[in-house]
Amino acid sequence: MSDFHDAARNGLSSSELEAVLRQVGAERYHNRHPFHHRMTSGALSRTEMQAWALNRYCYQAVIPRKDAMILAHAQDPAFRAAWRKRIEDHDGEDGWSGGIARWLHLATSLGLDADDVKSERLALPATRFAVGAYLAFCTNRTLFEAVASSLTEMFSPLIIGERVPAMLAKYDYITEDTLAYFSRRPEQASRDADFALAYVLSHADTAERQQQAIDALVFKCDILWAMLDALQHAYGEPGNIPPGAFRPEPAR
Repeated sequence: MSDFHDAARNGLSSSELEAVLRQVGAERYHNRHPFHHRMTSGALSRTEMQAWALNRYCYQAVIPRKDAMILAHAQDPAFRAAWRKRIEDHDGEDGWSGGIARWLHLATSLGLDADDVKSERLALPATRFAVGAYLAFCTNRTLFEAVASSLTEMFSPLIIGERVPAMLAKYDYITEDTLAYFSRRPEQASRDADFALAYVLSHADTAERQQQAIDALVFKCDILWAMLDALQHAYGEPGNIPPGAFRPEPAR
């Protein structure tokens, strides 16, 4: 994989910057992770699938909160009007009818208890640390860097296109209803990515800011990668589930 640390040292044109950002995704997005490959090949146990859904809920639940922090940094009303659609997508108009609710439906359809999932108390420590780091990044860094970190949305339709057909084909307990969360995500992600990319390219007017954008996207890819590392370590063979984390119920 490439080292992107000094990718913008001499300054890049907009098209060159976009090419580097897309290269980051091509090399570091979590569709390259072995856990994802095991998922799409049909090799995950039901316990691993449940653990994935439960831990990923922590990430889904923090998305509108990090987007609220981004809105708090934004002074442009037009930017805020566009960005707040992300919160509506995840929370729904009534606070509980959007993407987070659909992810909870995915988790409970896999046999998990809704209260356990929502409490996040059974999530892996590494998951909680990773999600907290992402929220802190969007809270404490500049608006520009926070927006750039969201550019993983450029690659979201790709991983959904790999994941959903494979899950339906390889796991007989997963149905289209189970995966209803994903029905809207490719369109939403493409809309959001187009807006964020245009913003980054128009505001990356120095080599320093270009490097900030690249570094922010690398950071976000690292967050997503680390979450799958934790799942693989805890629930893959031979397995090392930390105290207090989700464990499958013993067979009766």
